[in-house]
Amino acid sequence: MSVAATRPLGADAARAIAGAFAPAHPLGNRWDYYYSRSKLGSDPLYPGVCDALRGSDAPLLDLGCGLGLLAHALRADGIALCYRGVDNDAGKVARARRAAERAGLADASFECVDLAAPGSGVDRLGHRGSVAILDVLQFIPPDAQQRTLEAAIAMLVPGARLVVRTGLDDGGRRARVTRAVDVLSRALGWMNAGPSRYPDAAALRAMFDRAGLVSTFEPLYGNTPFNNWRVVAEKPA
Repeated sequence: MSVAATRPLGADAARAIAGAFAPAHPLGNRWDYYYSRSKLGSDPLYPGVCDALRGSDAPLLDLGCGLGLLAHALRADGIALCYRGVDNDAGKVARARRAAERAGLADASFECVDLAAPGSGVDRLGHRGSVAILDVLQFIPPDAQQRTLEAAIAMLVPGARLVVRTGLDDGGRRARVTRAVDVLSRALGWMNAGPSRYPDAAALRAMFDRAGLVSTFEPLYGNTPFNNWRVVAEKPA
């Protein structure tokens, strides 16, 4: 992973993307604008994911896309993948659509899908290409985690990549801070589910090995106190 991929976006780039989330009226709600600007300007998540996807032309499915910030970051980085985002929060999906239209993002679509619901249809989305699962796995039950990962692996085509950003269950101080903030996010209403179980690195590696994927695990927390890791599993061409 390049040094630039471990740093958040610069202030100007974060402000430019966040502009698509500003309210149409001067007195409108500016929460999404300030959240996007702060997230992009403080968390190396999006540069790290762009770095992982660079060089691939496979269509991308973003599971748990939230406001769709990844689509904006990819375009700003010159990565013109066909993008499809799904999330279980209908309000965020609607706002993601509006922001994408406002920014003029081409080949970007959003829909509401509940990853945790049995028979949710994640494995029936018909996607073939790369998959991103960013800061999502810990919020869905263990059985749904397994189903989601298996479905994502089955979607990969040769040369495509599964990119996961997640906290890992290693018992350290960062892991405890991550859980505490995830619980707070649920209490504040930003997330509509609290943390369930954080993935185990060895279990993830074993799953990828069984599927014949080449995987790498690298810390992606930058200057934040969280135990966030970038996991990339690629299907050999």
